[in-house]
Amino acid sequence: MFTGSFLLPELADDLGLVAIGGDLRPERLLHAYRSGIFPWYDEDGPICWWSPDPRAIFELDGLHISRRLRRTVRSGRFQTTINRDFAGVIRGCAEGRDDGTWITTDMIAAYERLHQLGHAHSLEVWHGDQLAGGIYGVAIGGFFAGESMFHRASNASKVALCHLVRRLQERGFVLFDIQMATRVTRQLGAVTISREEYLTRLQQAVGLPCKF
Repeated sequence: MFTGSFLLPELADDLGLVAIGGDLRPERLLHAYRSGIFPWYDEDGPICWWSPDPRAIFELDGLHISRRLRRTVRSGRFQTTINRDFAGVIRGCAEGRDDGTWITTDMIAAYERLHQLGHAHSLEVWHGDQLAGGIYGVAIGGFFAGESMFHRASNASKVALCHLVRRLQERGFVLFDIQMATRVTRQLGAVTISREEYLTRLQQAVGLPCKF
């Protein structure tokens, strides 16, 4: 029988590490997300589970869209789809990173399984018939955990983010988690909140009847 008792955010150390070990079965992953925890590790190490404090999110009304990006979104240069090529998006997110990737082969298999079960989703950005960028993540109720995004054409990942935020707004989502902020996501409007506030908002979000 599955037990997620070791995945408790209050067990996190000063770095946000909650636990080491376990597996990436769908039920464990979903329990982790509902608890405010996510897996992050590299190919050579064990599975590590994290709940950082503070936590990075995008407020759904707080995305910073420059005039140039707004023009790109409206230009028709790119087309977007939902869940058309999840495998292509997650592999795109894993490729070409100078510092290596945490999207291991086991992670790809696990999230493809979540996608097959209807819990993980992708938004694709196309330039003609070529996959130019995209973003993927996990949706539970009114909560969306953005896992990673990528681009092969300039601004394609930012276009994906703009369309994703619009979709989440239209479908009643209330919490868009991005786990940890980066320079790029801060420029786009990412903010950090305390773990305590995050967990309160998370419990409210996962109980909503939203559908990605």
